[in-house]
Amino acid sequence: MKYFQLIDRPLVTEKTNLLREAAVKTYVFKVEKTASKDEIKAAFEKIYDVNVATIRTAIVRGKMKRRGMHMYKRPTYKKAFISLKNGQKFPMFDEN
Repeated sequence: MKYFQLIDRPLVTEKTNLLREAAVKTYVFKVEKTASKDEIKAAFEKIYDVNVATIRTAIVRGKMKRRGMHMYKRPTYKKAFISLKNGQKFPMFDEN
């Protein structure tokens, strides 16, 4: 798989902002459902030129939602929690 196809987008919520600002510096991204941890690590190191320390993944099941009398299901996706080695930062999250 191509590196740019594995990474969809960063997930920016209040909870992920707290993780990013904590001492561990964990960044959360939405990734391809079929991607393995090794593929995700290689993609992040190649695209963003950072050294990845650890990766945790979670599959988020889609919720059932309702609009009027119609029911539909949101899609299922996979998210990756990425911790970088000391002194590393993602360029897109650099506050300076």
